[in-house]
Amino acid sequence: MAFVVKKKINNNEYYYLNENQRTDGKVKTKTLAYLGKTKKDADKKAKEIIKNMEPKENKSNVAEKNVREERKLVHEKLSIEELANFCKRKGFVYQSSDIYGGFAGFWDFGPLGTELFKNLKDNWWNHFVRQKDNMVGIDASIISHPRTWKASGHIENFNVNDYLVSCKKCKKLSKVDKPDLGKSKCESCGGDLDWEHAKVVEQMFRTSVGSNKEDVYLRGETAQAMFMDFKLVQQTSRMKLPFGIAQLGRCFRNEVAPRDFLFRCREFHIGEFEFFISPEDEGCNLLTKEHLNLKLNLLDSETQMKGSDELRETTIGEMLNKKKLEEWHAYWLAEQIMWFRNLGLEEIKIREHKKDELSHYSSATFDIDYDYPFGSKEVAGNANRGQYDLTQHQKESGENFEIVDDKTGKKVLPRVIEPTFGIERVFLALLSKSYCKNQKGEIVLRLPPNLAPVKAAIFPIVKTNEKIVNISREVHENLKKEFNVIYDSGGSVGRRYARNDEIGTPFCVTVDEESLKKKSVTIRDRDSAKQVRVKISELKDVLKKLICEEIEFEESGEIVK
Repeated sequence: MAFVVKKKINNNEYYYLNENQRTDGKVKTKTLAYLGKTKKDADKKAKEIIKNMEPKENKSNVAEKNVREERKLVHEKLSIEELANFCKRKGFVYQSSDIYGGFAGFWDFGPLGTELFKNLKDNWWNHFVRQKDNMVGIDASIISHPRTWKASGHIENFNVNDYLVSCKKCKKLSKVDKPDLGKSKCESCGGDLDWEHAKVVEQMFRTSVGSNKEDVYLRGETAQAMFMDFKLVQQTSRMKLPFGIAQLGRCFRNEVAPRDFLFRCREFHIGEFEFFISPEDEGCNLLTKEHLNLKLNLLDSETQMKGSDELRETTIGEMLNKKKLEEWHAYWLAEQIMWFRNLGLEEIKIREHKKDELSHYSSATFDIDYDYPFGSKEVAGNANRGQYDLTQHQKESGENFEIVDDKTGKKVLPRVIEPTFGIERVFLALLSKSYCKNQKGEIVLRLPPNLAPVKAAIFPIVKTNEKIVNISREVHENLKKEFNVIYDSGGSVGRRYARNDEIGTPFCVTVDEESLKKKSVTIRDRDSAKQVRVKISELKDVLKKLICEEIEFEESGEIVK
């Protein structure tokens, strides 16, 4: 190794670069270069000379190093059939009653799907309920009093909006919405439909209760319980206007043609909340500059009326200025968009409902659409329901839903903003967005770490070394108290990495020979394939920060080169 020395000659100082070299079994010092008369110049020249003396990496080593450090993942857009096959193969989602040939519109979540779906629901609940001071949650029954659906307008509107019509040519059945009666063609062959014999299809599942077999319905949405329980929730939780009631649960719709995997099912989960506001409260005190400046791609009603589907970039603030929506509506639409972007689903776009497609309860509705493999479709929505629902239930039940507005001291009947999410549809969007491949063509499911079904896999580098196995087991036992982790000792380490990449495991922890000496392990990052070494005593805290994305991977430990 080269080093700088100072020599004094005739009271003058001179600097040289020397190096110890072994010659004929003896170590001799050789002067490599004269560096000058000042230490500053000497250090500068020495640095340049030593740099040029370093051996050059050959091309193969450089290429190998670059591949290791610059792992590139490429998103692969699958067909919906390919995605369904992947989900079945890896244990995310199975067709319900598969041994009997399946049952259209019904799906079972497998081991990995159950974990991912639970993480997604928990993320939604934490964001929209627990982190909001003005929001509380309920979990209502699936079956409610039959008068519920009469008051809500579902029996009159929602339940008679679909028709089943046979094709005159191929005889196959097509589902047609009420506004399209007499206009649509056969979905299969494009032939004319037999409108004369069109049959109404009830979208709500009917069943019976009790010995007298009273007709009741499985709920088609979670909203109505939040309206019926409104006053009880307000009184027991001591909430003041404005406030919201949230619920996430199962719903049922008798879809004529369930399709596109999890997108259109007969049994599904909705996460939604009803946000109650005084009709005299036009301003939103939670609306910030971040909300107002939020950019989005909008397909407005005017553009659609012209027969175009051209998107236009705008902001929440611009939509407010054009009176597309009012302030509380704008706030919750912005919050929805921000949640989707936090999940990594930046591709969403907003579509404004035209007047002729608004639901019977809504004065303004916006769809949040996502680009699925089968096209741009609704993943969530946001409706201004006004006072419709509370008014209807007040009339039908005789219950007075007016409460005191603390700002004015007056009794008011609140108006409502309703954000709604199809949870299976969000789940489907996440899987579609996360499906990537690396340079070798291997699948890497790039799920957000906090949503991944398995947070970490623990590997003993060799399963025949009892000491390494024991440490691996101890690490696994310690971590599983905090996270969903797995122990994997089957096959080569490379194969284990690939197996976990495929199911979205963000981190792999390897116990090796160095773990025995230094009580440390390596953590390998799924997306970059980089590795760091951390102390076993610090492992749980480091993983927690990585999963919550509180630190960058390179900052989490000593980089392994």
